[in-house]
Amino acid sequence: MEMEFVTWTGLSTYAGALAMVMLIVQFTKGISFIDKLPTQVWGYIVALVVLLLANLFTGQLTIENAVLLLFNAAIVALAANGGYDAVKSVMHADDNINM
Repeated sequence: MEMEFVTWTGLSTYAGALAMVMLIVQFTKGISFIDKLPTQVWGYIVALVVLLLANLFTGQLTIENAVLLLFNAAIVALAANGGYDAVKSVMHADDNINM
């Protein structure tokens, strides 16, 4: 059985897009021109591009889907930012307990 980590079909799902957006945003935060943007805005841009490309390469991109991508990207970006903040707060809570 062939093991695939990332596929365009996987990225067109909520979970796939969410994971990729979190990964890309965290790895690109230190780039100078990206640091000038609020993280939430950068997350939305990344989510929009990921979903747009995933729909394009899987043959699902239509005008109707493109309009929905604007809203779906907002949902993915908000979840990605919230998920990262939740993990970060749990990690810092553990640091405070161990002190």
